[in-house]
Amino acid sequence: MVSLISLLQQDIRFQEGLTACMNCGVCTAICPAAAHFDYDPRKICQEVQSGDEHVLEDLLKGEEIWMCGQCLSCKTRCPRNNTPGYIIQVLRKVSQQRGLFVHSRLGRQQLILKRVIGHSILETGYCVHPKLVVPEMHPEQGPVWTWVLKNGKELYAQCGSLFYEPGVGGMRQIDEDTLYEMRAIFKETGALTLFEQIESASRDKADEMGLTFSADAENDYFKAIQI
Repeated sequence: MVSLISLLQQDIRFQEGLTACMNCGVCTAICPAAAHFDYDPRKICQEVQSGDEHVLEDLLKGEEIWMCGQCLSCKTRCPRNNTPGYIIQVLRKVSQQRGLFVHSRLGRQQLILKRVIGHSILETGYCVHPKLVVPEMHPEQGPVWTWVLKNGKELYAQCGSLFYEPGVGGMRQIDEDTLYEMRAIFKETGALTLFEQIESASRDKADEMGLTFSADAENDYFKAIQI
């Protein structure tokens, strides 16, 4: 099996994101996520730079790589031109490829992102289309999303926009040719394969936990990982 460090090094983002970390801690000092979570991009760079396979595996199984908000503030301040945010991107991909993401609470939520945002992009061309929002998954919004789903067409018309109908403007229905090209990009870049790997590893984890698993949101595993 290919080593973890070899998988990381194959990605252009890794090659551009880590030159020579000198452990100064500027990235952690500027990082918004580090101010609110037990997250330290400096430590991650040091661990990755060590090349230790056991350390890398623990990192890929842990919570920390899922805490980064991808603001890339780290890129603007590093005196060695490192970009910890890029390193995080590659770590996340390898964690998904190897099925290691299911070992952490935040990692398991990748299935939610894949099914909610990933499916929305492939179906509508939008990261989050209002018609695909499940209000039960967003209790923090109160009754807002339920109201939007019921009154969306009229609401968006008042804003000078469409509500997934053919035409010109925001929230319009994306034509099928454009959607076909976008799906082809997902296939060519390996994104669809990654989606399949996320589903497969999640299904195995559900079996391990003794939870039901299905393609929709009405299963025990999908509900459990929302917490």
